[in-house]
Amino acid sequence: MNCYITGTGSFLPGEAVPNEAIPDFMGELDGEALVRRKILRMNGIKSRHYALDRAQNPTHDVYEMAALAAARCLDNKAGTFTYLSAGSTNTPMIGPGLASILHSRLTQHGIIARPVEINSNSGICTSGAQALVNAARAIASGDHQEALCIGVEQPSDILKSSVIRPPDDRALYQGNETSSKWFMSVFLRSMLSDGAGAVILRNQPASDRISYRLNWTYSRSFAHEAPLCMSLESRSLLLSQDVAILAKHMRPSVDQLVRGALAQHGESLAEYQAVLPHLSSYFFKAYLLDILTEMGGGAAVPYWTNLESAGNAGAASIFIILDEFTRKHPPAHGDKVMLFIPESGQFNFVLVSLTAVHA
Repeated sequence: MNCYITGTGSFLPGEAVPNEAIPDFMGELDGEALVRRKILRMNGIKSRHYALDRAQNPTHDVYEMAALAAARCLDNKAGTFTYLSAGSTNTPMIGPGLASILHSRLTQHGIIARPVEINSNSGICTSGAQALVNAARAIASGDHQEALCIGVEQPSDILKSSVIRPPDDRALYQGNETSSKWFMSVFLRSMLSDGAGAVILRNQPASDRISYRLNWTYSRSFAHEAPLCMSLESRSLLLSQDVAILAKHMRPSVDQLVRGALAQHGESLAEYQAVLPHLSSYFFKAYLLDILTEMGGGAAVPYWTNLESAGNAGAASIFIILDEFTRKHPPAHGDKVMLFIPESGQFNFVLVSLTAVHA
């Protein structure tokens, strides 16, 4: 694939919020404290970021966070891209699409002031990754020489206590509250955080920094065999996830995904020096290690994530992970890196194979 990631950038709003300070920003719901402690012990996140002040007023909107990530990706210079691709789970406007509003906001920031082709992607965690896949295809096809791709999330806007109204059916599930609709909405308040990330794609590597050649992308949905697991209702904006469905279908779906991708491209994970997974929780760490060991021929492939410090920013996470990894742990020339983005909505997944290229 004649396409290279030549720049990365990310924006995490506000101060890092430790676990004990979550209620200071997100508020407290009745009976939530015990659930939060259990979830935090499981997910392994120690801090996250919110685009909120302590009165639950937004400090940024989705479009502003995305623009700030783009500016960092472009070293605060005007862009020369002709294709703009973006993805998010939820945006303030249902229409126009995310990329359309971003085009306008980027103009306000002095990043772009001309017509571009746009691509808006909806979904949950893979909406940002699919934006990357589509941008890579636009470059590889020869239709464009440069593309800007952005993933952004602001779940605090619909999960804060002043807004969320979870259905309270706990009385029907005494002793098994994890099966209640109340739990399925409330536990996400301890899981999700805000942020944005961006990458610039070109048809040739950069001359002054590390680039990543896109070897291939592989995206598959397993909605034909798995029920709806995570959803965001358009009218109520109620975000929920069924953890029982997640536990049942995540592992077999990922197994099919990784095996299918490696077989199609005649590869083994043993060829990779690092896997960068978007993990929603360290609950999946043991399973991830099993996959990395089995697909790596018996030796676990190293993985890296900033989930503990940056939190789970959904569609933005993989961009935030790649940006920090590149800055703090730059791979050697020729190292292969795999991006792994799962989505539990109705089990859609994206894999992106990269090779580091030094200037």
